[in-house]
Amino acid sequence: MTMMLAIFVVMNIAGLFIMGVDKKRARKHQYRIRERTLWLVALFGGAIGTTAGMQIYRHKTKHTSFKVGFPVLAIVELVLFIKILL
Repeated sequence: MTMMLAIFVVMNIAGLFIMGVDKKRARKHQYRIRERTLWLVALFGGAIGTTAGMQIYRHKTKHTSFKVGFPVLAIVELVLFIKILL
């Protein structure tokens, strides 16, 4: 149970971090993090972090798939996580 909580926290911190890094790279016209990678981090437990990063950094907010997909995935992950804990 503790390990699962740790993984959940780490993946969400990673999601928040990579959204910030990708936004910074976008501003500097540098090599970007692939959208596939952003989705994989969200899918494997980092959806809350990627959703927060999207809002904090105003990144990928014009892409409907991110704008809708990340929050929906975050809700699903949160519900699953709570069900597992209880």
